[in-house]
Amino acid sequence: MDQPTSGAGPAGEADGGAEALGRPLPEGVRRRVIALVSDAFGALTVAELPAQLRQYARFTPTRRAKFAGNAMAAALESDAVFRQRIGERLGQSQPELTGALEAGAPPAAADPLDVAAAAYVLRPAGWVKLVESAGEEVQRADAERADEETRRERDQLREELERARAHTRTETERLRTELEAARKESESLHRKLRSALSEVKRGEAALRRSAAETDAVRAESAAQLSAVESESRRLKARLGEAEAALEASRRAAREGRSVEDMRLRLLLDTVLDAASGLRRELALPPATTHPADTVDALEPGRMSPKDIAARALSETDPALLDQLLALPQAHLIVDGYNVTKTGYPQMPLEKQRLRLLGGLSVLAAQTGAEMTCVFDGAELAAPVLLAPPRGVRVLFSKPGVTADEVIRQLARAEPPGRPVVVVSTDREVADGVAKAGARPVASVLLLKRLSRV
Repeated sequence: MDQPTSGAGPAGEADGGAEALGRPLPEGVRRRVIALVSDAFGALTVAELPAQLRQYARFTPTRRAKFAGNAMAAALESDAVFRQRIGERLGQSQPELTGALEAGAPPAAADPLDVAAAAYVLRPAGWVKLVESAGEEVQRADAERADEETRRERDQLREELERARAHTRTETERLRTELEAARKESESLHRKLRSALSEVKRGEAALRRSAAETDAVRAESAAQLSAVESESRRLKARLGEAEAALEASRRAAREGRSVEDMRLRLLLDTVLDAASGLRRELALPPATTHPADTVDALEPGRMSPKDIAARALSETDPALLDQLLALPQAHLIVDGYNVTKTGYPQMPLEKQRLRLLGGLSVLAAQTGAEMTCVFDGAELAAPVLLAPPRGVRVLFSKPGVTADEVIRQLARAEPPGRPVVVVSTDREVADGVAKAGARPVASVLLLKRLSRV
């Protein structure tokens, strides 16, 4: 903010000669001068104001002092007419102070800052001295206030230092006591920690022993469980066989005849059909007694599957199967999936079964032989819903039992002497049914025969 430095001007030359300040206005005097100008500013018209101050005409005194302070100080210093008008307004507002300054005897009880500000505006004779003495007075008062504040701050700091020292001594003693207590507590904790570590080591050793014992018990339990499961499976198999035998016995009892009666009747029907066929083949007359019947000689035997096998037919010739099924009371047992997976493995299992059973139904109608088709049902999630075709018995093995075992049971169930033909490429099945007196043939033989159906 520009500060006026001299009073050289028309009014100054008239009132105060060539008096001028040798240094800037003291800050306190300058603020008081700007306040006086701002208060008197509102009493002037716009035309009476210097050009640079007219924009602040509508400002309040406080805003003028804040925003136009530098401009008012510069105008007061450079514009004697403006300074004279401000002096007139000052004389109207403070006539006693103004009159005393013009008389050269300022009031002793007046504020030095007010006296210096009025003297700077009015510029009476000796105004520079008044301003400088006011500045010195203000500086002296500021210095005294500063000294007083310094003494108070020094005393306050001294008191705070004493309190801090006392507090430090108290805190030091307290911390020393707490440190001693902490040291004792630390020693106690160290002892407890060593004891806890020992307990942990003993616990870990016991845990390792327990884990080893647990592993041993688990291994023994697993072995016992495996043995129990094996025994359980064996007992379940035996129970299944017993249940199957019991069910067969119950079924035979319900029909009013025993299994042996059924076997005997089948054997009798086989013998009768074989005798009738032999009679037709030999064109024998009705049975009568002839003298030649008393002659001791060999009689022709009955034809069996083994006799047909001795003829000059290939094992894959469908005519061989026709001759076997032409035997009296012939029973054809088919290993279902063995045949279908040999002939048409690319088809789904359901369509494989339907295709095979359809061919067997036609073959049964052509030959009149009994036919049984066995499928493996051990892995079925649910029973197969199937309507067996006419003339064909359809069986599925039970869970835990293979179709091969069912086929062997069927072969063993037939009475000796009945023609039984088993269709399977499985060598184990062929050997098993051969021991039971049945004739095994390859699956390809049945497939070739069915292709002609």
